[in-house]
Amino acid sequence: MSSKPYSEACERNREPIAAALDPWMGDRHRVLEIGSGTGQHAAFFAERWPWLRWQPSDHPDHLPGIEAWRAEAALLNLLPPVALQVELPPAPGLSLPEGSTFDAAFSANTLHIMSWEHVQALFAALPPLLRHGALLAVYGPFNYGGRYTSDSNAQFDAWLKARDPRSGIRDSEAVQALAADNGFTRLGDVAMPSNNRLLLWRLG
Repeated sequence: MSSKPYSEACERNREPIAAALDPWMGDRHRVLEIGSGTGQHAAFFAERWPWLRWQPSDHPDHLPGIEAWRAEAALLNLLPPVALQVELPPAPGLSLPEGSTFDAAFSANTLHIMSWEHVQALFAALPPLLRHGALLAVYGPFNYGGRYTSDSNAQFDAWLKARDPRSGIRDSEAVQALAADNGFTRLGDVAMPSNNRLLLWRLG
């Protein structure tokens, strides 16, 4: 394990996330994971859903770690990680090899790391990468009615903002409105362990 990056949080949340996504993944074929981090989720989900072609992506600095998990997993449906960064306009939001389209996208614990402007750019850039009817699933902590859902989330938000004032836990209502503005229809909002949520949309 020492040769690969490791996140204890990924080990804890992968089973609950997978259980919540199981009903939605049966008819999916190609999934883009945005912000694959250590690569643990990619390896776990690709093994759980062998009919999916799972495309991990992240900042270039994270690709070697993701590749280490992919190499150890040795799964034919787990693709080599690609560099994918959210850029602010007028630069392109996201770019992948020409012809890359997906019928699902997944991202865990990313929206509170980005600035709100980058969150907006992400949602605006996703539709060209996704097929009509594609599933979008986003996992992480969210506020509701402008309020934290727990003391631990409030403490986490303070830590985030001390590290980077542009980051922070996002308001669910603002994210839902942003998704709607970019053509996504709300499918669900699932309560998850440790005061997290799984937000689900369909494109179109």
